[in-house]
Amino acid sequence: MPGRCIVVVEDEEPIRRGVVDALTISGYDALEAADGLAGLNLVRSSEPDLVLLDLAMPKMDGLEVLTELRRTHATLPIIILTARGSEEDRVRGLKLGADDYVVKPFSARELLARVEAVMRRCPDRPEPVKSITAGGQTVDLDRCEVRFSTGEVVALSEMESEILRHLAYNPGRVISREELLTRVWGIDDHKLETRAVDMHITRLRTKLSPKGDTSTAEWITTVRGKGYMLAGGVDVQRRDIPENSRP
Repeated sequence: MPGRCIVVVEDEEPIRRGVVDALTISGYDALEAADGLAGLNLVRSSEPDLVLLDLAMPKMDGLEVLTELRRTHATLPIIILTARGSEEDRVRGLKLGADDYVVKPFSARELLARVEAVMRRCPDRPEPVKSITAGGQTVDLDRCEVRFSTGEVVALSEMESEILRHLAYNPGRVISREELLTRVWGIDDHKLETRAVDMHITRLRTKLSPKGDTSTAEWITTVRGKGYMLAGGVDVQRRDIPENSRP
């Protein structure tokens, strides 16, 4: 577990410093934010392995941050930090998708035990995706190209490759348009830009299904009202990473 990155979002500096110090001493890479909005941006830019999230914070409260993260980081482990007696907030936090909670005041020993337990429960991140294949066709995501059984090669844009990479990184899970905008485009204003996702998916499907190739397979499935997911039957190949370089 040590060596993984944890973001601490807590507005009370003494508590935040104590948590960061305890995590650092235990071998974790700890990043910190003093308000909800800064914490949300820090999570999006750093892609941590776990988040420790206070509830009562300025600019954006913890439940708002939790709701937004669950829209874009569905599998990210999140532990909420809450004051004693706020049972309603704890229950609401768990219903919104928090993995656990720690009641203040807490000891460093208890916090570390909760962190380790949540990380054990949550699946390890898969290794980075290199390519995906279906029906005799191969998409090389590093080269941004599709190779068909006919010998034809079609170039993909970097954005199109990253959309496929994110879908392949999360096989079996529906990816919302909002998540794609945040993770691929880096756009937070979801209300204005969701149509851009549909347009890119349409162009991507066209490139993945050129005329004349009888082995053409379905790559992307639309889940009405929810988003997109990698189609069943698509095989994902991941990079081989040396054991001693893994977290």
